[in-house]
Formats: sequence, structure tokens, C-alpha cells
Amino acid sequence: MFKMIRSIKPITMAALLLSFVSMPVFAGSDTPATDGAPQEVDDPFESINRVTSGFNRFFRKAVADPLVSGYEAVTPEPVQKAISSIASNLTEPVTAVSSLLQGDTDNAGRATSRFIMNTTLGIAGMNDAAGEMGMEQRREDLGQAAGAQGVGGGAHIVLPFFGPSNTRDAAGDILTSVVNPFYLATSSANAATGYADNREEIDSLTGNAIDPYIVERDAYEQNRLYQVNNGEASLSDIPDFEDQDKAAAQ
Repeated sequence: MFKMIRSIKPITMAALLLSFVSMPVFAGSDTPATDGAPQEVDDPFESINRVTSGFNRFFRKAVADPLVSGYEAVTPEPVQKAISSIASNLTEPVTAVSSLLQGDTDNAGRATSRFIMNTTLGIAGMNDAAGEMGMEQRREDLGQAAGAQGVGGGAHIVLPFFGPSNTRDAAGDILTSVVNPFYLATSSANAATGYADNREEIDSLTGNAIDPYIVERDAYEQNRLYQVNNGEASLSDIPDFEDQDKAAAQ
């Protein structure tokens, strides 16, 4: 497995570094738990994580950014969209399996249908034919499947080139990569597309942050929690404004 990882081209790993670029970012250093109670990020490796995170940011600026700019300059937009669509389509089998493991047969069936439709009507996935018919995509992976079954994220880790992760998600990615050799390439292509589309926002986010490491760490962990919950907040996450008003009046 490690031989396979070492064989990945640096730009592939650089793309994975910012796989979090499209996720929502919340203030604060605590990650809300699924029951609504604050949960502090488990970060026993913070010292080494900070070093790795700093290296990754340098690598992004020195290598990834110029490569992405060059790609956008020489690649026609229709070709960029086709590549993005193909990469997105190749995530559907992983979504189908991960959804089934959660008992989510609706999303598993939708992912299967999307893959079939986009592979055929979408010409090998170059077009999102299913999306045009109103069949929206909701990606799932083994890390999310484990999280939905109550498995915590575990220790936060920052991988060289790959970027923020945690022990649960990293284990899920490794297992998926063993079963599906194309998973890393597909993930990197999707990450590169997301980074290209959100580069200014992520640069502003970390560039203006007092502590970029905390911003990146909390953004990753909170977004993963958001994904595990399929974008839904529990009732305990919603503040009781009536109680707050009573407290303010006292």
C-alpha cells in the first residue's frame, strides 16, 4: 500500500491537500458533536501536525498554485468541465456502497442510477445527464459510513501533501484505495477542481487567519461532521431563542 502511495505524482497529492476547499467553515476551535454538545477536537499530534500543515501550505503556493494556473490557462473550459464531470461520476460506486453500509438505500439507488445514466447518456461521464434530469448527487465515503454508525473521527492528523484528515477517515480512504485503485486519482481530480474554483476563498481564509492551522483543522473536522449528518442539524443544535430572551430580561 505504501509503495502505491509513494508512486503517486506530487501534483496528485497536492490536489488532495485541499480536498476541504469547498466545505463550510465555522468559527471557534470546538467541533459540535452529533448530539449538539460541544466536542473538542482530538489533536494529540498537534506539534507534528503544525509542521506538516506549514509544509503543505508552502507546497501549495510554490507548486500547486502555478500548476493549477497553468492548467486553467491552456485547457479550454469545456474540457475542464468534462474532466470534472468524469471524475465526479467515478465517485458514484463508492457512494453507492457507502450509502448501503448506512442503510441508506435511497441514496445508494440514486448513486447507481446516476452512474449508469452519466456513463451512457452522459458519454462516459463527460456530462451530468442525471443532474440535468433533477437527480442530484450526494457523495458518501467509508469514513462517513463509519461516522454514521457512531465511530468517532479519532485523532486529527495532517498528512504530507494529502492535508487534513483523522484516523477514521484515513482508514476509510486506505481501505477504499485497496479495493478501488482509481480512488486516489478520482479524489485528486475532484479536489483539484474544487481548489481551482475556490482558490481565492481558501487563500483569504488562511492568509488572514491568526492561526491558519486551527482554521484548517476545525474546518475539516466540522465539515466531516456536517457530511456524516448529511447536512442536517439535530434539534439540540438549534438555540432556544425564547429562553435566551428570558435570560436577557432578568
